[in-house]
Amino acid sequence: MPSLADDMAEILIDEQALQATIKRMGEQITRDYAGKELLLIGVLKGAIMFMVDLARSINLPLTLDFMAISSYGASTVSSGVVRILKDLDSSIENKHVLIVEDIIDSGMTLSYLADYLKARGPASLKICALLNKPDRRTSDVAIDYHGFDIPDKFVVGYGLDYAEVYRNLPYIGVLKPELYS
Repeated sequence: MPSLADDMAEILIDEQALQATIKRMGEQITRDYAGKELLLIGVLKGAIMFMVDLARSINLPLTLDFMAISSYGASTVSSGVVRILKDLDSSIENKHVLIVEDIIDSGMTLSYLADYLKARGPASLKICALLNKPDRRTSDVAIDYHGFDIPDKFVVGYGLDYAEVYRNLPYIGVLKPELYS
């Protein structure tokens, strides 16, 4: 029986590198938000693995909330149209908010989301992304914390999917192009 690993062209970021970088990011966030309560907003579904490990590496009082947004559908490229599928469960007014995202590609979706949340009056709003694809950027998005700059390749694993599969891989892999083209 073939395994999910057989579908990878390469492993881009292994599990050890992911965990070491997330630990470093959590320590920096802990320093930057010392004395403050932090609200992490995870962007479902892709950011869930990253958000859980990041939250465990932040040594501060924090709360979690989630949003689900879509701009991809079943495609590998953004449609440019952002839809909110699930909004927050509580108010963010006067709270220190950190948006936690798996990957920033064009930046259009995250730019829209940041503007949408800023209108709700948070005390501060910053962005944390595990992966950044600077070669694909079309919208100017300030990333306050990010783990890895990656090349313009279609990646899966550690929360990232193709057609809802591969999220459970403990690493970031490049999917073989013949599986999605």
